[in-house]
Amino acid sequence: MGEAKTLPKTMSVDEFIEAVEPQSKREDAKLLDALFRKVTGEEPQMWGPTIIGYGCYHYKYESGREGDMCRSGFSPRKAKHSLYLMGRYCDEATGKKVDGLLERMGKHKTGASCVYVNKLADIDLAILEEIIGECWGAMNRKYPE
Repeated sequence: MGEAKTLPKTMSVDEFIEAVEPQSKREDAKLLDALFRKVTGEEPQMWGPTIIGYGCYHYKYESGREGDMCRSGFSPRKAKHSLYLMGRYCDEATGKKVDGLLERMGKHKTGASCVYVNKLADIDLAILEEIIGECWGAMNRKYPE
């Protein structure tokens, strides 16, 4: 069985954000970092080369594969910001509530556990803050520390 590729790194989150290009994505990354810190109460850590993660949980699949991953986070990618909101898929009730909030949030696309946003100006940050909180709560219920 292969090892997890996304592992905690010692790289500075602030240094990573300062290197994000273009500047508009860097400014968005600073806002996202402040928002995730506010909602989670956690200091961020780099996961892999590009994911800024908050908190940590241990997972174990029925296949026997297990590992650790951030509870929530984001990656400021050139095309779109990837927002990792795992609570959306680990709890059905949370998923339904978040889907309703996403309908009102603004321009985005979704994946299994990610929400993709081109720029923060396209969305309502108050709704994103609520979504992060809902997903954070679901992860904490499913994976208590």
